[in-house]
Amino acid sequence: QVQLVESGGGLVQAGRSPRLSCAASECTFTSYAIGWLRQAPGKEREFVAAIRWSGGRTYYADSVKRRFTISRDNAKNTVLLQMNSLKPEDTAVYYCAARGPGGSDYRVGDYDYWGQGTQVTVSS
Repeated sequence: QVQLVESGGGLVQAGRSPRLSCAASECTFTSYAIGWLRQAPGKEREFVAAIRWSGGRTYYADSVKRRFTISRDNAKNTVLLQMNSLKPEDTAVYYCAARGPGGSDYRVGDYDYWGQGTQVTVSS
């Protein structure tokens, strides 16, 4: 059973640079990639960023490219999402999720295991 626990959310001012953390169980070593996805009020869940557990290749949604950085610490089984220059439209519940091989890093439905989510609210 893959277990994922997010932390680091909260209320932040626009322009700030908080960091989200995803602590993964050791079972995640069998996962192919870890992603961050988000869901804003009244909107569908959407892809934000992903990183391949082996090799570290990264993928980003256009809306966060050059502002957000995803990274991993294999020794600590942790995936981080550094968010820079936050905007009010980044307000959402942010989820950490894991998926196996096959499918797409960009497709929400291809992620098999999910954390409980952490709220990020950006004030203007």
